[in-house]
Amino acid sequence: MTGGPRRTLIGMSGPPSPVVRPLWVALGFVLTGLGFVGLILPGFPGTVWFVLAAACFARGNPKWEAWLLSRPVVGELVRDYREGRGMPLRAKWIACTCIVVAVSFSLPRIPVLVGQVVWVLLGLAGVLCITLRVPTRRP
Repeated sequence: MTGGPRRTLIGMSGPPSPVVRPLWVALGFVLTGLGFVGLILPGFPGTVWFVLAAACFARGNPKWEAWLLSRPVVGELVRDYREGRGMPLRAKWIACTCIVVAVSFSLPRIPVLVGQVVWVLLGLAGVLCITLRVPTRRP
């Protein structure tokens, strides 16, 4: 397959127009905020929001992408994801434990049995995804 435009994040090709760039930057800041919330709240992932924020900043203003990547913890998380290094074993344990705790505490609040079954299956899918699909980064 040759000759077609190169596809990038969210199926777009080429640089965004000057009108759209501020929207990418604004979305990057919203996602960065969600990422910092995710670093504080257990059970709420932070890395995914930072990865998406870096992608938005890259489309909107590379200066903000560089700023995000220069943050001590955040930059390492995003670089590890981009380079395919995976998660440290400790982080995998914490993520899986948070999923199990969140599902366990919220399960009694779901009044319908079908909803409870779906909720447990989603939790299991999350744990399986983390344990089987995400590579484990060794020190």
